[in-house]
Amino acid sequence: MTTSAEIRATLVDALNIDLVGPTPHDTDHAEEILRQAPSKWYLSGFLAPFGAPPDLRSDDDADDDLPEEVTTSDSSEDSKTPDKPAARKALFPSSMGLSCLLSGKTTTLEAQVTWGDYIPLEPEEDDLEAGQGKSKRKKKAEHWQRVPQQATLSVPIEERPEPFAIDIPGGSGLNLVVTCRPVLDNRFPYGTKSVSVFLVNYRQMTSGERDATFAFQTHLSLRCLEGFVPRPDPRGVSTDDPDEAIAALQYRDDYEFAVGHNVSALALDPQGSRCNEVCTTWIPIAEVPHVAPTPPAGVQLGMESLALAPDAATIRGMVGPLVTEYRAWIATQRAVAISPQEAADVARNLLDQASQVCNRIEAGLNALADPQVLEAFQVANRAIATARRRQLSQEEGRPPESFSEPTWRPFQLAFILLNLVGLADPSHGDREVVDLLFFPTGGGKTEAYLGLAAFTLILRRLKYPGIQAAGMSVLMRYTLRLLTLDQLERASRLICALELERQKVPDKLGTWPFEIGLWVGQGATPNRMGKRGDKDEYSARERTLDFKRDSKSKPSPIPLERCPWCGEGFTTNSFQLLPTEDAPKTLKIVCVNRSCDFRSRNPLPILAVDEPIYRRLPCFIIATVDKFAALPWVGQTGALFGHVTHYQEGEGFYSPGDSTIAGRPLEGYLPPPDLIIQDELHLISGPLGTMVGLYETAIDALCSREVDGKTIRPKVIASTATVRRASRQIQALFGRSHVDIFPPPGPDRHDSFFAKTDFKVPGRLYVGVAAQGRSLKVILLRAYLALLAAAQKQWVEAGGKRNKDNPADPYMTLMGYFNSLRELGGSRRIVEDEVNSRLTKYSDRLREGELVGPFLDRKIDEMPEELTSRVSTNKIANTKRRLSTPFHEDDRVDVALATNMISVGLDITRLGLMVVLGQPKTAAEYIQATSRVGRAQSKPGLVVTLMNIHRPRDRSHYERFQSWHNSFYRAVEATSVTPFSPRALDRGLAGVTVALARLGVPEMTRPLGASNLTDQRAAVEAVVNAIARRAEGHSPDLDAETANDLRVRVRSQVTDLLDTWERILTRDQRLQYQRETDLAPALLVDALDMSAEKRPADEQKFKAQRSLRDVEASVNLWIRDPYTMEGVAGDDA
Repeated sequence: MTTSAEIRATLVDALNIDLVGPTPHDTDHAEEILRQAPSKWYLSGFLAPFGAPPDLRSDDDADDDLPEEVTTSDSSEDSKTPDKPAARKALFPSSMGLSCLLSGKTTTLEAQVTWGDYIPLEPEEDDLEAGQGKSKRKKKAEHWQRVPQQATLSVPIEERPEPFAIDIPGGSGLNLVVTCRPVLDNRFPYGTKSVSVFLVNYRQMTSGERDATFAFQTHLSLRCLEGFVPRPDPRGVSTDDPDEAIAALQYRDDYEFAVGHNVSALALDPQGSRCNEVCTTWIPIAEVPHVAPTPPAGVQLGMESLALAPDAATIRGMVGPLVTEYRAWIATQRAVAISPQEAADVARNLLDQASQVCNRIEAGLNALADPQVLEAFQVANRAIATARRRQLSQEEGRPPESFSEPTWRPFQLAFILLNLVGLADPSHGDREVVDLLFFPTGGGKTEAYLGLAAFTLILRRLKYPGIQAAGMSVLMRYTLRLLTLDQLERASRLICALELERQKVPDKLGTWPFEIGLWVGQGATPNRMGKRGDKDEYSARERTLDFKRDSKSKPSPIPLERCPWCGEGFTTNSFQLLPTEDAPKTLKIVCVNRSCDFRSRNPLPILAVDEPIYRRLPCFIIATVDKFAALPWVGQTGALFGHVTHYQEGEGFYSPGDSTIAGRPLEGYLPPPDLIIQDELHLISGPLGTMVGLYETAIDALCSREVDGKTIRPKVIASTATVRRASRQIQALFGRSHVDIFPPPGPDRHDSFFAKTDFKVPGRLYVGVAAQGRSLKVILLRAYLALLAAAQKQWVEAGGKRNKDNPADPYMTLMGYFNSLRELGGSRRIVEDEVNSRLTKYSDRLREGELVGPFLDRKIDEMPEELTSRVSTNKIANTKRRLSTPFHEDDRVDVALATNMISVGLDITRLGLMVVLGQPKTAAEYIQATSRVGRAQSKPGLVVTLMNIHRPRDRSHYERFQSWHNSFYRAVEATSVTPFSPRALDRGLAGVTVALARLGVPEMTRPLGASNLTDQRAAVEAVVNAIARRAEGHSPDLDAETANDLRVRVRSQVTDLLDTWERILTRDQRLQYQRETDLAPALLVDALDMSAEKRPADEQKFKAQRSLRDVEASVNLWIRDPYTMEGVAGDDA
């Protein structure tokens, strides 16, 4: 039976034969006859004659740009447009070659050159045209026959001041050009030489067919008997960067033996530090191996088995071998000899950290001796297992009970145990440790922190009596809508399971329901409920009524299309405005499946409108980080941090920010959040990360409580698959200096105990395509056509729709990835027009005499799907659903185009094919985005990266494709977060100051509370201290004097803001934060409000953003010819 991996290999072969041509070992096509000129048939792999006129060395369509598409400015979630390369005529290459290092003992290299010459064939009699009574031949030959060529040469290695040329026998003007220079570097033995060998086309172009002088399918291999000297990576030399020191240790056995020039280099069969042959390749391939969890012997990982254990001692016996095995592994690693000493020291430090983590895991096991901790742990296991069964039931269409017992991966269970003590005992030192879950994409990070969230939610209900257990307990933050959508369904399923657990024992787990809230921008969910007479088209009332009137064309009011518990699709009856449609207070969501647990009077515990979220305070909130810009603007946001004073049965809670308060008073505030989860930490960087770090000052203060003279803050965990200098980033974001990475890295990057590299199963395959002298649009068009048509043939040959488990299914949906909306827009036009039309007859692309080719005709959707910031949230949700649909179903997707929105948060296991246009700007984005395909071991991913070789970065990655991909995790860049830089303070300090003053002092929380500053100035001084302290300790790179100077400066700025606030009050008497209640002036100024420039200077100090991504509107600039401009002032102006 054909496997997906075999089909993937066939696609790569089809791409190679279509774009470059026959390989040296392809006997079937060695003497092929093409029906058009080979430079038109093939995209790359050939050399044009050096010195030929530019018009004969170029493609008429070889501009480097894609068709333009006019779009509105939107910088919210998509990368900016890459800089265009300098405009110039793009020429076909005339040379290609390799550079390598040789020892002083090497005197000769063996070079083997293979290529194909194409000769025009004389037209047959049928090809003669009649004209004016005579026969005449067509001007261009219609058929070209390939003549395979090969030559083996001995290349002398001798130092010469100038390059020297070697004529290739039978090459008719093909030469090897060699340079040899000494390497003056004390890292290499004396006599080491740097050698470059180029294959150059010096053929003379005649007036006839130009392609006859081209050399096609050129290939150069070099063999060295003594072996090539590996090229060192200078990044690990004498570095002060601990991350780089770890990388130098872990990649000490990773070597680069050659670099390509105009072509990619490939090391053949390297054995450690020894390699005897290197060669060129026009379409390089690199496989990133699969990382698999490794279950230790004797460890019980079954969730339900752990939930049913009779006592803590039994669980320690079931899970204890995890600790024992981990300690034994650490001891084994310590016994491995490592040199040099610097590397040995790094290895020792890593293993010391692993020992500390092992002790914390053991402490978590011991914490189960506490009955409440034990019960919370077991209920959490049961809830996670139930949710997992429900997920599998929806994916595979089988009853939940038909599946085998859900199990943890070892690192997931270990991560939960690692954090038990810090969550169970808020005063313990582990509470202040930020635990960073660092694991490859698709490895199961989400399940790990959802398990921890379930434990946290249950423990809170067990520890606090009655209604005091309510309030937000877990806050999960993301940066992108796609992430929140993807996690909402998973987390909602867990909350449903927890709510059913609560309903079984309300006397123990409370009468207030477990609920989940989606707190994001109004583009995804409504901010207001609305009422009759409102003109707000974005209110929950209007969205719901629109959906009820026209459910086929109008989106549902929330970005979920189906019940997370049973999978039944939502209908117009699923959304109920209560208590009345004219003046609703809440949006109730019910399932229409009569057998679902969440039908009729037991609604789904999901809140997606801001106003009910502020009232009901769901225990689990999923939010985008942008939403925290609302803190100074909306007083009710303080309720999310437990700042409530009253409770009304069945309705919810009231904060000091509410205009009307009902119900009975509470004895003190609700407990603050217990756990903050920051997923995809690497995205909190740059300008967005800087603003998040500044606003985190307010969030941290609002979440903190004083207990017995000690400040108790929430536990913070983060996760990512790509990280660099995480401790600095986390300290800047969260103000916490202790960071533990889990699993701790070991000396061997292929083995961290919890996971090992599995070389036996197919990994993710990366393929590089570049074509000097060709336009990007031609490269994209040809790659899309070849992959789509080749996949179609494999699909049909594997059974087509009749085979529900068709192994070609992962490659039938092509995911196109782009670095900007501009590039995506231009490519969309190519897909809609040229790909669509040419794909219906691509099987006609046959060589002379060839009956069957690698392609089949295919009809794809006229409009490709799109995942970008300019697409509505509901449309994105629908596209995600369709992408999950197997190709044999009618609602499948042929082509989807996306930007960096999908670089995280797209977990669709059936996707197996991605084409990336241009190297993304960062290695982290490249790794994250391409990891969206091949997430299932049985459906290995294929990533085709189309390089623009005229961009230096793309060229570098292409020429070093194999070696760079072998260590691309090492290339991840450090992120920059500077929350207290001058520009950041200019943009965000006013918002943070007002947020803390408003939400931290009850008398100032209501809209008109802005008028109370003078009376509350003493209480507000705590705001000054909190912000100043945060600034002082936000960076480990600041010395004591610099940190103190920053504290003083920030303190002065905050004090000035408060003094200005008071001066405004002396003038206006009454003040509100924004226009809410009466005619009192507003304190806050919308940062993007252009009319604000007319306000007095002191009032402009209180500019605050509505979103942390807010940017000023973009404008286009056109440079006019200054010599033709009229009315320009003279030089004396």
